Amino acid sequence: MEVAKQWFKDWFNSPYYHLLYSNRDEKEAASFIDKLVDYLHPAPGAAMLDVACGRGRHARYLADKGFNVTGIDLSEESIAAARKLENDHLSFFQHDMRLPFRINYFDVVFNFFTSFGYFETRHENENALRTLANALKPGGRLVLDYLNSVYVAAHLVVDEVKEKDNVVFDIRREMDKGKFLKQINILDKKQLLRSEYTESVSAFTREDFEEMFAKQGLQITDVFGDYHFNAFDRQHSPRLVLIAQKPKG
Repeated sequence: MEVAKQWFKDWFNSPYYHLLYSNRDEKEAASFIDKLVDYLHPAPGAAMLDVACGRGRHARYLADKGFNVTGIDLSEESIAAARKLENDHLSFFQHDMRLPFRINYFDVVFNFFTSFGYFETRHENENALRTLANALKPGGRLVLDYLNSVYVAAHLVVDEVKEKDNVVFDIRREMDKGKFLKQINILDKKQLLRSEYTESVSAFTREDFEEMFAKQGLQITDVFGDYHFNAFDRQHSPRLVLIAQKPKG
């Protein structure tokens, strides 16, 4: 599969992206966030950053709990939608996560639902992780929720067809050169249009993250294997949820 260097810029701004993923389980997401808040036990009014926040639903959920939440995302379309949710405790900015954002500012930084590993090189992904680490106050904590590459590789669905609102998504998946690739061929029956996008996500393992976190001075305190906080199992866990802390001094 041929992958555009910055495929995410066009795809995440496309209405077809939001249509394809419109069935994501918001109840499961809310339950996961509730568990995280109980686990982290942040102070009332804690400053939080949601990196790759999309249209801001999860940032709003956190703000509704009384925290001061900032969301950043590369997609102009997503941030335009998210800004409709803004209030005194919730704000959004269009921003590239590879670039610094508010150094030593946040109590907690979140990166939910495999919103990482999009970039072409390991160096770019490490730059993104540096942004997350540097945004934390000393003693602050990072939650990075990623797919478990070993599990995903073993359960890869190669071909799949979905249809939503008269749009047909013909999806083909493969793993190549350390990346999961998803080619999405789209037929819009209403507009009689065809388009094609290819997603690319690095097949980072727990060991890769341990190395990258250590390079940024982050200390991993827990690793979970799903949204119910079960222990991580390399072969059987669907997720890799890493919780790390920035040293206090």
